[in-house]
Amino acid sequence: MAEERNRPAMPHHVILEGRSRLSVSGVEDVESFDESGVVLLTGKGPLIIRGAGLRVGKLSIDGGEIHVEGRVDAMQYEDLPEHKPGMWSRLFG
Repeated sequence: MAEERNRPAMPHHVILEGRSRLSVSGVEDVESFDESGVVLLTGKGPLIIRGAGLRVGKLSIDGGEIHVEGRVDAMQYEDLPEHKPGMWSRLFG
């Protein structure tokens, strides 16, 4: 776990070709996917891809790359959740 935190962030790129081919690098994990949506965890935050007939053409988590084919209607980054101190750290911190 400590190794993952010390690992430098992968470069993050998003390339959309004609709304039908999407390449994303800097992917750390794939949280979910189906034909209408893909949720990726990237070094820049969660990326939500919405569309129709989506399918994963290539996936390389070790290389941090994914290729999605189908009709891409929207892409949206979500904010990373801020770390909120727990009750014990507020009381004794």
